[in-house]
This record gives sequence, structure tokens and C-alpha cells, in this order.
Amino acid sequence: MGIVSTITGAFGFGIGVSIGLTMGYYFFIYFQPSHVEDPKVRPLVERDAKSLQQMLPEIPLWVKNPDHDRVDWLNKFIELMWPYLDKAICNTVKTIADPIIKEKIPKYKIDAVEFDSLSLGSLPPTFQGMKVYTTDDKELIMEPAFKWAGNPNIHVAVKAFGMRPTVQVIDLQVFASPRITLKPLVPSFPCFCQILVSLMDKPHVDFGLKLLGADLMSIPGLYRFVQETIKDQVANMYLWPKTLVVPVLDPAKAMKRPVGMLHVKIIRAMKLKKKDLLGASDPYVKLKLTEDKLPSKKTAVKYKNLNPEWNQEFNLVVKDPQSQALEIIVYDWEQVGKHDKMGMNVIPLKEVTPDEPKAMTLELLKNMDPNDTQNEKSRGQIMIELHYKPFSDDQLPVDGEENMIEKAPEGTPKGGGCLVVMIHQAEDLEGKHHTNPAVRVLFKGEEKKTKPVKKNRDPRWDEEFLFMLEEPPTNDKMHFEVISSSSRMGLIHPKETLGYVDIHLGDVVSNKRINGKYNLIDSRNGKLQVELQWRTSS
Repeated sequence: MGIVSTITGAFGFGIGVSIGLTMGYYFFIYFQPSHVEDPKVRPLVERDAKSLQQMLPEIPLWVKNPDHDRVDWLNKFIELMWPYLDKAICNTVKTIADPIIKEKIPKYKIDAVEFDSLSLGSLPPTFQGMKVYTTDDKELIMEPAFKWAGNPNIHVAVKAFGMRPTVQVIDLQVFASPRITLKPLVPSFPCFCQILVSLMDKPHVDFGLKLLGADLMSIPGLYRFVQETIKDQVANMYLWPKTLVVPVLDPAKAMKRPVGMLHVKIIRAMKLKKKDLLGASDPYVKLKLTEDKLPSKKTAVKYKNLNPEWNQEFNLVVKDPQSQALEIIVYDWEQVGKHDKMGMNVIPLKEVTPDEPKAMTLELLKNMDPNDTQNEKSRGQIMIELHYKPFSDDQLPVDGEENMIEKAPEGTPKGGGCLVVMIHQAEDLEGKHHTNPAVRVLFKGEEKKTKPVKKNRDPRWDEEFLFMLEEPPTNDKMHFEVISSSSRMGLIHPKETLGYVDIHLGDVVSNKRINGKYNLIDSRNGKLQVELQWRTSS
């Protein structure tokens, strides 16, 4: 009886499976429609609240926020470069981490911490969008939305107490919204001095840890504790307004900021050769530093004298003592026509010992070409005194403080100072006949002028001028006039004014620095950006 039941049950099971498969094919495959419609694509505005809520985390920032730009090109670039970026980043991490680890592990009685393997995996990070800011200061601000769900291969071995356990990092996810600031912008490659990084929100960091094959994050309470600890520690270090500063260039060298003062005393000249056919010459001296846009300094004219004596002193601002040189040229003054050059010489500042006065007697040459035989001809001598005084450390800009107000150079009159004027740019300039703008600066009878920019309604100059003053200009004002000169030899409209503005300097004295855009008078929409700094010796 048992054998019959077994045979019958097996026979029934086989028949039942066959009938079930046949019915399944009949109902679920045979009756499936042969025509499949394309899915309907619906705009976001037609979605209901529930579906939108589900989709919201996956919508890129450039869709949700119109002030964020789409950066697909950047994601494509990173995707193609990722195999090389992976190796470069990992090598940098090892270089930075190794000395830090060696310094810290003795406190915990650990013999060594080593990377058995370090790779960020094959999945690159992506940027969901980027916002770019522009300010009146010399800086560029970017806010990218950063997401990375990677598959890293990170194995860290810890040697301690005769054991060597290995910890593996898996399933790494990092979501962050950093603010990246490039400042200050300078005319030297790569065109910025520092990279400042801040986090606008606490980052989302998620990862797993395996020790001896077991997932440590499965321990109750450990996962949440590790996540919150990492978020809090990173936020304490880099959450805005705190920043991570990455130096790229020396601001003092890149921006050619003043690093010292050169005191020059023109004493006398001897045995000058006369240039006039009748009578003696009328010599005077022009001196300036090379690579400097400021006008030359001039001595008084000594009439009908081939052995003139001046005893005049000048102060010149030094920005790069390794490359700059003092250029001295003696001219014969002419009432009409071009002044004749009597001789010249050049002194490289790197040959001048700082803080040591030095008296020199120089031979006057025709030019600085060592192969020119005419330099062998005697043209007289000039006697001068030099004293180069570098600024002290507390007078120089500090890294990360490029807007710091520097002190005036040593030797500035007591109670006086140095007024620094920086002409940055203009906007929406309009000329009736031409727009080749330049800026004239008028102050206490002294005039400075930028170089013209041809055919430009939004010119940028970034030129700097210095005014040495005996007392603070508390009640004074400075006149800025934007002028346009014809680029051709036009006689009908050679010059025209594009607008002007008068800036009161009381705020500069009290605040030490102002930087703003000013509406130009007699201009429809024109604006001029000017930065002023007041540097004192105290």
C-alpha cells in the first residue's frame, strides 16, 4: 500500500507541475500584449506633491536653483581624468598622512600604521551644479554641489602588541557643499595667491568598516556615533566662516607689494661734457626704479655748470629688490626742444646691502650695452648715496591677509603717511566721439594718469599710484576724471571727458582702507572702481 501511495504521489506531483507551467505560460506570457507603448514624459509642474517629494533629492541643483550653472563638461573631464587623478590624490594623501601618523602613534603605543592598498575606486565624484560670485575685491568665489558614492579600495594595517589587524573602508559616500575662494587675483600665473575652502553646511559622510571580515558598523550605536563625530569634527574645522587655506603664491611677490624703501641722495656730478655749442650745459638728474610705473624723480636744474652740486634726497618704493635696479640719467635742460642726454648708469638693487648706507661714484655711460665702444669715452662722473631699508615683518602683508594695511615706510614725516591709490576698472562708459578711456588723478596740484585702453566701455587698468604726505588728508578730497583721447591724429575731437568724481579722504584716514564703485558725474551710467589706502608710520 505504501508503494502504491508513493507512486501515485509522484505521478500527481509531475502532472501538477506540468499543468502549472502550462497555465503560467498561457496567462502571463501568451496573453501579454504585443504592442508596448512608450512611457509618458511629464513635466515636473504636472507631478503631484507625493511624487515630487520622492524625486526631490535626485533633482540637480541647476534645475532647482536658477543661479547654479550646469557643469556637465566638468563631470566629463573628471570622468576621463579619474584614473590619473586617483593615483595623484592617493600619492598626495600618503605624503601628507605618513609624517602625521608617525608623529601621533607613539602616544597610543602603536608600532606602525601602514596602507596595504589605497585607491579611490573606479567611480568618480560628480558636481550637481555650481554657483559663481563676483565681488569688488580681487577674488573669485565658487560654490559647487559635490556628490561622491565611490567604491574605494582602502586597507589600513595597524601594528601593535605583536598583531597586525587590517581595517577596510567600504561603500564610501560623501555629499558636501563647499565654498572655494581664489584670492587675491594677481597678474602672475596661476593668477591667484591662495585657495580658501569652507563648508556651507555639515557634510554627509557614510562608509563601512571591516575588521577581520566583520562589519564594525553593524555594532549597535557605533554607526551613528561615528557619523556624528565625523560631521562635528569636520564642521568645527571648516564650517564657514572657518577656512582651510592652501597657499599657492607669495602675495608680496605676486602682487608686487612694497617690501622696502630706497633712500637716494644725489650729491654732485663732476667733469660733465657740455652739449651746447655756446656756453656751458644746464644739467639735471632723473632717477627711477625699473619695473615701476611711477614717474621719474627729478633734481633741480643747475644752470651753466659742468660740476653741479645738488645734495637732494629722494625716497623710492621697492617692490622686488632681486629684479629691480636704480636708473640714473643726467640730462642737459633745453628751453626749447628735446633735452639732451649727457650720460647714465644703472645700479641693481641686489648689489645693495640692506640697512647699510653706501656712497658711490659712478662713471656716466652712453648706454648699458657693454659691447658699445662709445662707452669708453669719458662723460663725467656722478656721486650718490644709497640706503636700502627693507620693511620689518610687521609691516609686510601676512599670508591670508592680503587686504592688511601696510605701514608707511621708515622715514615718513611724523604724523604723515603714504596714500595709495589703486584704479581698478570702470563700467558703462560712453563717449560721443570715441571711447579710449584713461583716468586722471588730481591731488594737491599733482597729477597722475593711467594708460589708455582703446575702444573699451568696460576698461580695467589695475594701476597703482603713491602720494607721500606730511599730514593725514582728513579734510581733503581727490579728483578722478575719466578722459578719452582719439586713437588717431584727429583735430576735431582729440579729447573728451567721460565723467568725473570727487572722493573725500576723511573715511580713508579713519578706516585705513576703502574700496568701492562710484557713479561718475556727467555720465549716464558710468561707474569707476577705486581703492584707497592710508598707511602711517605708527
